[in-house]
Amino acid sequence: MAQTNEKAFETYVQETLVNAGGWRPGDLSEWDKERALFPARALAFIQDTQGGLWDKMRALHGAGLAELLVHGMVKELEIKGTLHVLRHGFRFYGKTFRLAYFKPAHGLNEEMHALFRKNRLTVTRQTPCHPSGNSTVDMVFALNGLPVATCELKNPGTGQTWRDAVRQYREDRDPRAPLFLFKKRALIHFAADPEEIHMTTRLAKDATFFLPFNRGSHPGEVQCGKGNPRHPSGHRTGYFWEDVLQSDSILDIIGHFIFLEKRERKVEDGRGGFRRVVKETLIFPRYHQLDAVRKLVATARAEKTGHNYLVQHSAGSGKTNSISWLSHRLASLHDDLDQKVFDCVVVITDRQVLDRQLQDAIYQIEHAQGVVKAIDQDSRQLAEALVDGAKIVITTLQKFPFVLRGLLHVAGAENIDAADDEERKKAKRWESEIAGRRYAVIVDEAHSSQTGETARELKMILGAAAQREDPEQEPDWEDRLNQIMESRGAQPNVSFFAFTATPKGKTLELFGRGGANGHKEPFHIYSMRQAIEEEFILDVVRCYTTYATYYQLMKAIEDDPNFPRKRAARSLAKFMTLHEYNIEQKIEVIVEHFIRHVRPQLGRRAKAMVVTSSRLHAVRYMLAFLRYIEERGYSDIHPLVAFSGKVKDPDTGIEYTEPGMNTDVISGKPISEKGLPERFSSPDYHVLLVANKYQTGFDEPLLQAMYVDKRLDGVQAVQTLSRLNRMVPGKETPFVLDFVNKAEDIYRAFKPYYNATSLQDGADHTQLEKIKVELDDAQVYHWSEVEAFARVFYLPPERQKPSDHARMEKWIQPAVDRFRGIEEEEDRGSFRDKLGAFVRLYAFMSQIMPYTDQNLEMLYSYGRLLLPRLRVERSASLKLGEEVGLQYYRLQRVFAGGIDLAAGDPQGVSSPTEMGGGAAKDEKAPLSEIITVLNERFGTSFTEEDRLFFEQIKEKAANNEQVIQLRQANPFDRFQLGLRKLVEDFMIQRMNENDKIVTRYMDDKDFESAAFSVLSREIYEAIPAEGGGAE
Repeated sequence: MAQTNEKAFETYVQETLVNAGGWRPGDLSEWDKERALFPARALAFIQDTQGGLWDKMRALHGAGLAELLVHGMVKELEIKGTLHVLRHGFRFYGKTFRLAYFKPAHGLNEEMHALFRKNRLTVTRQTPCHPSGNSTVDMVFALNGLPVATCELKNPGTGQTWRDAVRQYREDRDPRAPLFLFKKRALIHFAADPEEIHMTTRLAKDATFFLPFNRGSHPGEVQCGKGNPRHPSGHRTGYFWEDVLQSDSILDIIGHFIFLEKRERKVEDGRGGFRRVVKETLIFPRYHQLDAVRKLVATARAEKTGHNYLVQHSAGSGKTNSISWLSHRLASLHDDLDQKVFDCVVVITDRQVLDRQLQDAIYQIEHAQGVVKAIDQDSRQLAEALVDGAKIVITTLQKFPFVLRGLLHVAGAENIDAADDEERKKAKRWESEIAGRRYAVIVDEAHSSQTGETARELKMILGAAAQREDPEQEPDWEDRLNQIMESRGAQPNVSFFAFTATPKGKTLELFGRGGANGHKEPFHIYSMRQAIEEEFILDVVRCYTTYATYYQLMKAIEDDPNFPRKRAARSLAKFMTLHEYNIEQKIEVIVEHFIRHVRPQLGRRAKAMVVTSSRLHAVRYMLAFLRYIEERGYSDIHPLVAFSGKVKDPDTGIEYTEPGMNTDVISGKPISEKGLPERFSSPDYHVLLVANKYQTGFDEPLLQAMYVDKRLDGVQAVQTLSRLNRMVPGKETPFVLDFVNKAEDIYRAFKPYYNATSLQDGADHTQLEKIKVELDDAQVYHWSEVEAFARVFYLPPERQKPSDHARMEKWIQPAVDRFRGIEEEEDRGSFRDKLGAFVRLYAFMSQIMPYTDQNLEMLYSYGRLLLPRLRVERSASLKLGEEVGLQYYRLQRVFAGGIDLAAGDPQGVSSPTEMGGGAAKDEKAPLSEIITVLNERFGTSFTEEDRLFFEQIKEKAANNEQVIQLRQANPFDRFQLGLRKLVEDFMIQRMNENDKIVTRYMDDKDFESAAFSVLSREIYEAIPAEGGGAE
């Protein structure tokens, strides 16, 4: 039917934009697909808004002016990008030509408002998107002739959804085509259908990463999940076409929200050291960020100063960007009378990246420097910034209460306590001036106590009240803020904007607003549930288990005569009760579990945290950990410990400090408190033992497991366990083993923020077999298909090929078809629910016990990839290559010792070794990793043939006498130094065999470093150390 096809949806979108959104229909005859712009539109805008400058240039260049201008415009787009040219224009023969005007913050400049109204937004359908060929993109959105966005529309009425649009962008759109060049033409690409919107700012074939741009299922509620609610238009995505893309809205986003984020990170340089690389990301606000900032600004504009606002945004919500946008908007906010609402915005945060990011974002928007003043020295510097009238000041909560004291410094007093009358009068004048100004104070929750100074500074600030606290407990940022707020009371010239993921009762009381039920509520919510369902963070309680449950499961396996037993399982289950102070017992459980179940994950990069109850416990845990790994010969696991101040062991009289206990395994020097986070994030360390540190505000995405030996209550439980929730490609559901707390207490703690349910209640390993029988009986899959899938999935890494994706899909699709053929929706739902239950239960159980049931393992991997295809109708058949982290997941399952399948029939199960299972026995990443690394980092498409080329280089090097001598005489870092030139020689000798790799290796330093880093390690480990077998 015509009214349900994709063209009908396109027509609806265009009519909505044109009739009510301030857009105009575009003209395909004006489109220049080679240069990816509408030249006539751009020239018409210049003539209309800058007629005098046009006439002057016309007098100089005559009839050729138009082409010269377009050429100059394209050249600057290539150099500076679309965002810069739209905001600041382009230079042409010493003059600046503007291509857009954005709405001023106030109404005092009528000329600027008149220019703003001359902007022309056009929407053009079925626009050719590649210079060669006839492919078209459904919609191109342009501002004054420059494309700013593209959109692929899908209609479920024709059997397609936004997922098919995502696939289209990944498979059919060339990132090198002018329209899709990162930063240089279209800034954002939308995949849309009537139900959902997803977006990306960078096309990169299969590596393209799309984010949801959805309101959430129940906006404004804690139980809000992914998706969108109903909309009056009939389309759940009506908010996007009617509100977000409305002309003033999209111009505001282009002019004041989008920015280019640059992040530096350290990578190995292949020479035993590190180098810094810069990653650029074009940031477009997610829906909840845009909504929160706009609602906060609109309300503050109406209410003026003296009000409080609480923003409850979950981890993974992008609070740093939200605070950046809000800071900038509040700093230039004017009321209806064109009076500034705030004279100064004070941002209280410990995020070190925020001041740099704010500086960069504001410079990109305004080309103004010095707008942001970062307070990184002392309270006097803060007071000076407030006196000098800085627009945005960034400081920490510790410094803020010292402002009045710091004013005496500003007044010139050398000794505050002995300040003379003149100095005190001068300070009073400064104080009066500050008190007469209006402030917006934005408080960020990311106050992680990582320096050891926080508690001491807090006691100095708060005096006797703080002294009553437990010296072992670190008061968090909310406690400090609430005490300061209560001591000062409401201030008519100050508005507070507090951001937190987990507000306490006192915070709600001070900052919340009256809700419909009479209770105080946050001003804006982005729920933990929505963040989890949208896959920005992981659900940390899904694989939470107490030690009692853990022991019962392990004991059940040992006692089950029908279950294959292993010595590893028996050794882990031997402690029925743990003595409260017997740290050695707990260390054995922790280390052995980490080796068998945690370490193999994330390409053997997974890390864990141990949460201890006190600083003394942390010291004793560290000593016991070091003893245990030395006794067992576990030389490849290195712990770090974190605690504040000095700790004296009453039993031995020995005094310990954090740096004193953390000796760098590379340099042999103590690791400073400030340097600990960076060292822990390196490949050199694996387990972090903490006492009241790093339990809030610490983000390490590679944390895969947590072992808790401390009482956790309420918000503290949520904040502590949430250290595990950060996403990284390939990361499975994190695991928590709790020696102290009860499951019901943890779930009760999470319930106000996310209605968590216990997966482990009544967990029983025999349930897996029961569910499997029910799934088999449904005959949605045939067991021969599961086995055929497994023969491909579990191939050793060196035998895996890109074509495996299609081969695995071949054995999944028959089950998808049978599922769709089930007539009753209830029966389809029942099968889907049972398969989901099996996958979740196995994922949990396999983190506790070393499974040896080959059929359960095969069905888990098969079901894990089948399940997403059963959630929606035909649109859900994503190809395997699109699933984030599939390669990491596949390697993990192959290395975990669960199933070892060679070509042909399935083979038997390989048992883990005494020293830590199959993963610990075979720690070396296969040489195929080099193909994965290069393809992911550089967008190449190297194949099995290319892997064999690297294998040949490795074999040649490993049999070269000079390389062998180099290996046997040197540690790895020195070996690398000597090997680099030799590898180049081997490459050149074989250039005729693989010209594309050798050429790239010789010409591209980043490529060479990435390849050499993996290749050199493989060569090193392939050559026996002097006197025997390989290390």
